[in-house]
Amino acid sequence: MSNTSNTLAYILKGYPRISETFISNEILLLEKLGFHMHLFPMRHPRESFCHDSVKQIRAQVDYLPTELLLEFPRLLLPNIFLAAKRPKVFLQGLRLANVRFRRTGKLATLKHLLQAGFLCNNHLLGNTHISHLHGHFAHSPTSVTMFAALLSGKTFSFTAHAKDIYTSNPEQLREKIKLAEFVATCTDYNRRYLEDIAQGLNTPIHCIYHGIDLKLFSPKTNHSESSTPYKLLTVARMTEKKGLPTLYHALKILRDKGIKFTHTLIGDGDDREKILQLIKDLELETCCHCLGTQTHNEVLKQFEQSDLFVLACEIAANGDRDGIPNVLVESLAMEVPALSTTVSAIPEILLDGKSGVTIAPGDATTMAATIETILNDTNLRKTIIQGGKEHTSKNFDNRTLVAQLGDIFADYL
Repeated sequence: MSNTSNTLAYILKGYPRISETFISNEILLLEKLGFHMHLFPMRHPRESFCHDSVKQIRAQVDYLPTELLLEFPRLLLPNIFLAAKRPKVFLQGLRLANVRFRRTGKLATLKHLLQAGFLCNNHLLGNTHISHLHGHFAHSPTSVTMFAALLSGKTFSFTAHAKDIYTSNPEQLREKIKLAEFVATCTDYNRRYLEDIAQGLNTPIHCIYHGIDLKLFSPKTNHSESSTPYKLLTVARMTEKKGLPTLYHALKILRDKGIKFTHTLIGDGDDREKILQLIKDLELETCCHCLGTQTHNEVLKQFEQSDLFVLACEIAANGDRDGIPNVLVESLAMEVPALSTTVSAIPEILLDGKSGVTIAPGDATTMAATIETILNDTNLRKTIIQGGKEHTSKNFDNRTLVAQLGDIFADYL
């Protein structure tokens, strides 16, 4: 795959992103397999730092114009040139955009077409190096990828994750599946959902877990037994689907029972002020701490010090939900017992009573009782620690998983 005439282009929502380590790890591993990559992010990074894996990536990065109104002149001129060069194809793009706009009424459809035109005119036409386009996330990145493939005549595929699937219009999603060469998704739960949408289509839909680099996880602490004050850890964005209010109400129940603990939350998000106010209202400020966004090394340090990892995942009002949060996989690799809910594909990583524990979402009382059980039941802790380690090693080694993805890409390069 070292031949640069067979370049794989990735269209990304943003790059690099701290919360999307799995994407940068995938790119790096594909490069190590010999793939030549070219990245086209739609947004610049939001954080001032990045993970070490990003620094090792050699791929050329070209950012697409982000804002429709503010960057309209940058978007418009390349599209005029493209329309002049390929009028029939550009008209097909306009027709497809019109169909998609009529379904949703979202102006973003026009932006995606123009971004694709910019990408096509400036980077794809006459470029014999780039052979295949791949969108990461089924919503806006794949919309741009789909239009760019149509305008350039190149093949495309996409990876579907979580929010991008369950908050997308099913007809829009089915259309992308129909036009794509293949679809990859990160859970079997997602695969079944996408296959239901794609009934009657022949597009292959592959379940390929994200996985983690197991070599980065070498736990030094024996977590088989715990003692007060217990140390609880959550790594999650402050958004509705993470179920943080349920978790904090569960922690209040434990506090009111006189159980001594500290809880650390790593992560940030739109609900930050709401969550901080809830902690204050529940009078949990002395035992609950929010560290904001942290580096992966700091997350590993927190795992070492923790007795239990907890995620209270729920389905948001708009349908958004997690797939398999990578932090759950990391928790098991660090041999920290994990508790979460039965939402989506979480039972695919936490096999209840074997590699972790799952409960129904939105139930603070049950969550509090289950936290207490896991903290005090040494036999259960030993069982799920060992089971979690074995399950992760067998099914979530990202080198093996990215190699599977690479085998699929090889057919299009």
